[in-house]
Amino acid sequence: MTRYEVLLSQTAHKQLSAAGAREEARLRRGLTQLETEPFRRRSGADIKKLRGAEPPLYRLRVGDWRALYFVEGTRVMVTSIRRREGAYD
Repeated sequence: MTRYEVLLSQTAHKQLSAAGAREEARLRRGLTQLETEPFRRRSGADIKKLRGAEPPLYRLRVGDWRALYFVEGTRVMVTSIRRREGAYD
């Protein structure tokens, strides 16, 4: 089974830190799920491919938070972590 390396952009890292301690812990657990399979929805990882994005973007839903990412080889590049209200702007 392929292991993926999850990398956060500087923006995503700042957004994660600003989420608050409880939310940050939940988001980190969700991001850890991406290490084994970043494409498929399953228990603990609500993943969906976003339409109309190039390169193909995916979103991970963790409660009211969304992590937007793309996959490049064996690396998962998280570009943004935001609340649902502003995640898709």
